[in-house]
Amino acid sequence: MDYKDTLNLPKTDFPMRGNLPKREPEMLQQWEKMDLNGEIRKATAGRPRFTLHDGPPYANGHTHIGHALNKILKDIVLKSRRMQGFDVPYVPGWDCHGLPIELMVDKKLGKKKRDMTKAEIRRECRNYATEWVDTQASEFKRLGIFGEWDDPYLTMHDSYEAATARELARFAERGGLYKGKKPVHWCSSCVTALAEAEVEYADHVSPSIFVKFPYVDTLPVELNALEGKSLYFVIWTTTPWTIPANLGICLNPELDYVAVEVAGGDVLVLAEGLYQGVLKELELEGQVIASFKAPLFENKRCRHPFYERDSLVILGDHVTLEAGTGCVHTAPGHGHDDYVVGLKYGLDIYNPVDDYGRYRKDVELFGGMKLAEANDAVCDKLTEVGALLKVSKVEHSYPHCWRCKKPVIFRATAQWFISMEKNDLRQQALKHINDVQWIPGWGRERIYGMIEKRPDWCISRQRTWGVPITVFYCAECGEALADGKTMHHVADLFEDGGSDQWYEKEVSELLPEGTVCPSCGHDHFTKESDILDVWFDSGVSHAAVVENRDYLDSPADLYLEGSDQHRGWFHSSLLAAVGTRGVAPYKAVLTHGFVVDGNGRKMSKSQGNVVAPDAVINKFGAEVLRLWVAAQDYQDDIRISQEILQRLSDAYRRIRNTARYILSNIYDFDPATDSVADGDLLELDRWALSRLESLVGRVEKAYNDYEFHMLYHAVHNFCSVELSSIYLDILKDRVYTAAPNSVARRSAQTAMYRILDALTRLIAPVLSFTADEIWAQMPGEREASVHLAGFPRFETSLLDSGLDDLYQQLWTVRSEVSKALELARDAKLIGNSLEAKVTVAVSDDACRTLLEKYAEQLPTLWIVSQTDLAESVADGYASEKIDGLKILVEKAAGDKCERCWNYSTQLGEDSDHPQACPKCLAALKERGQA
Repeated sequence: MDYKDTLNLPKTDFPMRGNLPKREPEMLQQWEKMDLNGEIRKATAGRPRFTLHDGPPYANGHTHIGHALNKILKDIVLKSRRMQGFDVPYVPGWDCHGLPIELMVDKKLGKKKRDMTKAEIRRECRNYATEWVDTQASEFKRLGIFGEWDDPYLTMHDSYEAATARELARFAERGGLYKGKKPVHWCSSCVTALAEAEVEYADHVSPSIFVKFPYVDTLPVELNALEGKSLYFVIWTTTPWTIPANLGICLNPELDYVAVEVAGGDVLVLAEGLYQGVLKELELEGQVIASFKAPLFENKRCRHPFYERDSLVILGDHVTLEAGTGCVHTAPGHGHDDYVVGLKYGLDIYNPVDDYGRYRKDVELFGGMKLAEANDAVCDKLTEVGALLKVSKVEHSYPHCWRCKKPVIFRATAQWFISMEKNDLRQQALKHINDVQWIPGWGRERIYGMIEKRPDWCISRQRTWGVPITVFYCAECGEALADGKTMHHVADLFEDGGSDQWYEKEVSELLPEGTVCPSCGHDHFTKESDILDVWFDSGVSHAAVVENRDYLDSPADLYLEGSDQHRGWFHSSLLAAVGTRGVAPYKAVLTHGFVVDGNGRKMSKSQGNVVAPDAVINKFGAEVLRLWVAAQDYQDDIRISQEILQRLSDAYRRIRNTARYILSNIYDFDPATDSVADGDLLELDRWALSRLESLVGRVEKAYNDYEFHMLYHAVHNFCSVELSSIYLDILKDRVYTAAPNSVARRSAQTAMYRILDALTRLIAPVLSFTADEIWAQMPGEREASVHLAGFPRFETSLLDSGLDDLYQQLWTVRSEVSKALELARDAKLIGNSLEAKVTVAVSDDACRTLLEKYAEQLPTLWIVSQTDLAESVADGYASEKIDGLKILVEKAAGDKCERCWNYSTQLGEDSDHPQACPKCLAALKERGQA
């Protein structure tokens, strides 16, 4: 007879057949239709909260692979925390102000901009940002990311702008806000000051010059030996264009200096630790004729090489022996250290350069000249006057604008600053860094070093699109009105109508009634034209968002961004919160690396190695992109390539096919009525559940530790090795051939069901689409979505280390048997492993005792028809892994059972079923078919 109808063959009509690019959008529609995020919020109401505060991406262009990495990591964290029993609202946000958007709008408007008001230009910027917010939101949702997409936070929302202005007012009323003239990073191309976080460092070729400044003062009495000599202080710089701004030469008070006489009679002053290298560089020979400490020359005068003014000799600790001459060219208007030491000695903060990177017209010799041309012109003049000792080229790391990628300059301008010293902001920030968990730990040292050394925070920008600095100036005396009361009043106005009112309303409409200048008593004012740094915008999001939504907790439990945000959002958020609240805005900070190509190179369009998220999604599906994120150790740079994605696609299919196979074999299983009690489960099934519990523990730890690559490897190994290669492979005979309701089959189904139920929950934060698809096919009553369920409960009672150890030994022997079977297959002795009889001899007593104990189960465990334990085996495969183990593979005795395909010597004992083995006869009787 045809025994096909007597077998429990797997069901094959499950819809889980991949095609993710098509299936995923369908599932997104289902989730939206059922308002899954809303249902999750209802289901988790009242639970302990976990707040991950979203760092806002810039609303300017399509999302890139770095965006995908960041948002998927956040989504994995949030979904895992929710499944652990937390309420995890996620409010996505966007950074909407700033230069990149304004420049794009400028380009779009062209000449029309000249005839537009600032308010009109701002409306164009607002419309531009809105379009990209909508586009990016759609692209993020396509990744399967849950959140309040209908109610995100935007830094250009009225309420957010009001909160930003209010935080500025808080700094003002605490005395931390001031206006001063000091050097800041300045982009002449974008015509604005830049924050530290807006500066990128890249290789740049600059002139390298050595210049001598003639000494024109009286000599210290200790150095009378130099009397009558032509004495020069030698400086080295890579910015010749700053020589016109030179006002001093700085020496280190702790260093030793020498006076070296060279050919021609000139005497050069150099640091003792550098003079030999400098002479070699200048191709000069010389003799030390005097040594001295720098303080001997403090406040003495040199002469500027080509201007009729002095260059004061001053002292500063920033002078080192790392490079140069030990005598540092000092232009207080063009460098932070120069500025600081210049203030100490009363030097003018002189800046001869205008906003557009040209010398001002009144600058002698170089008036109106672009700085790009100035280096050569200055060198020519230095040569003309005999002050240039050498000029060459040097390649070094140099600051560039984050937006236009052009080199920036240090330039003293009048700007608004937040003081790092007022209210002890620096020390308070350093203190609160230690209250935060930094993941990885080196993040703490990185941000600590940045805060420890950073200058005052320049928060003003000379642009249009942003939150205005809400300061007024007395039209009579010029005094700035920057008091907390006035600024809070303006912030309140912004709550209804936003900061556009600053440009749309008259001053009298913005000021509180009766406002007069505290200095002169006049009541006419003008408005500040500068806007706030966008890093201040985003840095106050803890106040504008987390504190303003009653379902979020402040400080947030977690900030999660790229490692560049130590000098960006993490940095500005810390200063903004500590400066006004005396607390860090976050309890933990997690950082990830940057995405690079398969060879570890930075991605760029010019190299053609950019991997776009939509290209990955269209080919593999968002699920493979999510798996890629989970599979990486994201603390380092993360590689992506077609080869890597294909490998992960294969891994994804193994996980998916494992689930699909289990589903196909539990189609007639009802967990409410068919489950076998733990104590009645077959031993192999108990082993599988013990391994499952071990997996649950490891995966739970991986989620807690944010080590998602560990859970990926654990789940993939569990599916491909412990399930597919061992357990499910061995199980086929039992689930196919045992009677449908037999304990043997129901035990297997019970274990498979519990494995799949737990596995589906465990992978849901990562494989969100696939897990929900599996969930919908699972038998039994359950939540409408896996994302409404929780993680499996860790059942320690199912862990059986003794059984695990026992079976590990069995699998080691099984692996050696598999090698012997493969050799027999290659020799054409057998085809299918069921055609084999395996005879084993082993000299190790413990191994032999184990095999004797499991003698009846060995054919099932090894998937062969017959096994035998012998004292010795003359021929066969000698194991290299287990001492004294030999394995002989022969043709199985008897005939093939047409029902189970095992070979048996007992076929024909039943005349009605002459081709069925005894095991199958028993199953047929139980089914009532024999």
